[in-house]
Amino acid sequence: MTSVMPCAGDPTGDSGGDPAGEPAGRDPESAAPPTARQALLRAARAALTDRPWPRIRMVEIAAAAGFSRQTLYSEFGSKDGLGAALVARELEVLFESTARAAQRAARPDSGPAADPVAGCAAAAVSVVRAACRDPLVRAALTGCWESRLPPPGPEADRAAAGLRDRTAAALVSAGAAAGGTTGPAALRHACEVGLRLALSYVVAPCDGPPEATEEAAGAHVTQVLRALLS
Repeated sequence: MTSVMPCAGDPTGDSGGDPAGEPAGRDPESAAPPTARQALLRAARAALTDRPWPRIRMVEIAAAAGFSRQTLYSEFGSKDGLGAALVARELEVLFESTARAAQRAARPDSGPAADPVAGCAAAAVSVVRAACRDPLVRAALTGCWESRLPPPGPEADRAAAGLRDRTAAALVSAGAAAGGTTGPAALRHACEVGLRLALSYVVAPCDGPPEATEEAAGAHVTQVLRALLS
C-alpha cells in the first residue's frame, strides 16, 4: 500500500522530521505543545501510513493521541468531521510552505529587485513535489479521491483558489507588485497560470525520477510567465 505520508520534508527545502510524519518546518503548530485537537489530527495522519481511512477506528486514534473517544467526538463530531479537519490541516501546511517558497525565491537575500516569475516557478515546484509525494494533497488539488483517503471536506473545494491567493499574497509582501504588468491583479493571474501548469505535471508527470517532473514544471512556468509579464 502506498503511504499517504510525505516521503520527505518541507517542499521548500527543509528536511528531517519526527516518526509521526511531521517534517521539520512543515507544521506551523509544532513549536508549542500540541492541543488535544492537534494531537488527534497527528494521530489520524499517522494512522494513514498503516491502513486506509475506512479501516481506521476512532477509538484507535483517540488512544494513540492519549485522549478519550469522548474528547475526539467533542472536537470533530464524527469521523467525517475528523477527515475534513485533517484535509484542511494538510492544505494549510501546503499553503504555508508554498507561499514561503515563493517569497524566498522572489526576493533573495541579495541581488536585483523582487522577481515574481522566480517566485511563481518556486511555488510550482513546491506544489508538484508535495502532490507527487502525498496522495492526500494530490487528491485535494485534483479532485481525484481514492477510497483509502478521508472524504473531502469543504476546504478541498477551495484548495486551488486558496493556493493561488496565498502565493499571490506572498509575492506582494516580497515586493513583487510594482504596478502595470506586475501589479496585484497581474500577480494573481500569474499565480493562477502557474498553478494550473503545475497541476498538469501532477496529473501527467514526466518520465524518469520525480525530480525531472519538478524541474520541468519550474522551467515551463518560468517560460510562460516571462512572456506573460513582459
